[in-house]
Amino acid sequence: MINQFRTLNPVNLLLLFAYTFFMRMAIFADLPDVLQFEFLEPYAKFFVQIPIRNPFSSAGNVFMAGLLVYIQALWFNRIVNNHGLLSKPGYLPALLYVTSASLFMPFLILSPTLICNFLLIWVMDKFLKLGKSAGALMIMFDTGMIIAVGTLIYFPFIVMLSMLWLTLLMYRSFDWREWISGLVGFLTIFFLVGVYYYWNDSLSMFYKIWLPLGNKFPSVFQINYNDYLVLIPVSVMMALASLQLRQNFFRSFISTRKAFQMLFFMFVVALISFYTKPDFRLYHFLLCVPPGSVLLAYYFANATKRWFYESLFLTLVLAIQYFLFV
Repeated sequence: MINQFRTLNPVNLLLLFAYTFFMRMAIFADLPDVLQFEFLEPYAKFFVQIPIRNPFSSAGNVFMAGLLVYIQALWFNRIVNNHGLLSKPGYLPALLYVTSASLFMPFLILSPTLICNFLLIWVMDKFLKLGKSAGALMIMFDTGMIIAVGTLIYFPFIVMLSMLWLTLLMYRSFDWREWISGLVGFLTIFFLVGVYYYWNDSLSMFYKIWLPLGNKFPSVFQINYNDYLVLIPVSVMMALASLQLRQNFFRSFISTRKAFQMLFFMFVVALISFYTKPDFRLYHFLLCVPPGSVLLAYYFANATKRWFYESLFLTLVLAIQYFLFV
């Protein structure tokens, strides 16, 4: 299967669509009676009125989630290929995106983070353009606005603000205007939100939006390790990808090196941002899928022993299916 997706064969579009819903067999086989879908934070619902609380049936919810993942995978694949992050263009990024977005049962339903992944992929594209642009003012301003919109949907997305300055450190020499333009873009959206709260005599509620930023990072985690055994083959692939990347690091273009450094920090920021939402759900970690999928795709694009990488991928798929059904 890996060999098939290493090429840009149009047949892969159909295979990827079928594979997307194959990876959702477990939830279709045992659909919950009710699946709620709320894609806005409470402070955003205050001024965006949604008349229908749950517009989808359980089957419709899962089908729509699968369709959104498929669309995201194709867009993500195009961005990775356009920026030349792999040795040759193909559909491997899309394949690994769909696989990573199927790891856990909460990943298979509509969620705020699934919607935010459209914005995260867009942000990734913006950052990857920094090294090829003469100026970064408008790129950073637009990215700040995108992050603000994502924060309205899912508050932990606000932590992506730190990526504005981390990315500038990697890609650009210091220019104070570029460093504040992203923040200005972010504040522009929330200034409009604040104005709406003011008009409705609810400015005190606007202050409460920012309280989660003062949460302490948890020092104790309650984890059921059996739920995360599926991450073992993923961890093996990540380790192999890191070794492969390290081996080729200084042979790669400078832009490619910076891109993978940026994606690594994006993965870490997405991972730790859960602390801003005390009642976070497992679907939070969908935010790690776009940057993580690039690293996985890098390994499979450069692996040479076909029997090994095909067996490794098959092991991952079977492990996902097993833990989803069990």
